[in-house]
Amino acid sequence: MSWIHQDYLCRMLYPLIRSLLFTLPPEQAHHVSMRWLSAACSLEAGEQLITRCFRFPGEARKTVFGLPFRNPVGLGAGFDKNAGYLPALKALGFGFVEIGTVTPLAQAGNDRPRLFRLPADEALINRMGFNNDGMDAIKRRLANWNDRESSTGDTRMIVGGNIGKNKVTANEDAWKDYLLVFRQLHAEADYFVVNVSSPNTPGLRALQDKESLVKLCGNLQEYNQGQQQPQPLLLKIAPELTNGQLDDILELTAEIPLNGLVATNTTIERNNLSAASQLKSQQAGAGGLRGAPLRRRSVEVLQYLKKHIH
Repeated sequence: MSWIHQDYLCRMLYPLIRSLLFTLPPEQAHHVSMRWLSAACSLEAGEQLITRCFRFPGEARKTVFGLPFRNPVGLGAGFDKNAGYLPALKALGFGFVEIGTVTPLAQAGNDRPRLFRLPADEALINRMGFNNDGMDAIKRRLANWNDRESSTGDTRMIVGGNIGKNKVTANEDAWKDYLLVFRQLHAEADYFVVNVSSPNTPGLRALQDKESLVKLCGNLQEYNQGQQQPQPLLLKIAPELTNGQLDDILELTAEIPLNGLVATNTTIERNNLSAASQLKSQQAGAGGLRGAPLRRRSVEVLQYLKKHIH
């Protein structure tokens, strides 16, 4: 099947599949669709068909942080929280996937409903609350994934680990949670992202002040640099940070140092929504907004960081 025919087939099927999934609540639609896709990929013929349909066009390999990314299109944290869908996501053509956020202990997250669609603005609001199976279960899945990848002879899909703290852990002890997860997953993930910017864990964003970050990231790098193969370590930041706070972050990257920044997490702002989405947002309540309305601010943060980094 040629690339043109594959693309045409996908364009024909997508509206139908989307309309069917939109009859389900968002979180249920997510799990149902990924279970279907995983079931299809559990069959060799199904996996091969999906891989052909979603093959990345052209040659796009690039080495970043010393890691060989097969293409630049990745999937951020929050979609595959528990490393449960990696074979299916690779078949969809992603060059890398970030799992998590992973915490030391399993936790259920916030009460449902906690995921809301804003289709008029191509956006979502979520307040998931770091729901995940905990570092031990996720480590086992990553180990199985790495064994599978090493035996296929195929180009590897890079897997990053997004790490956080349990909700019940006080902020003064947060660094211990991050270090626990970092140590546990260190040999299994290809890079790590420190998540201190989610708006859905009470008090978490307070960890973005410079003093807290120096302690947290300093302890992680102390352990990291003592390993035979240190892993790339990045920091994920909120879009609401002021220029002064961004300057502190940039100073931190030189002091610790860090390998990079992820700009940005979801936003608590609701300024750029249409009237229809404003109403749905009020009905949904608290949570982080992601999608098209966040693009402008994320780009502004990215441009500022690029201009001022040394």
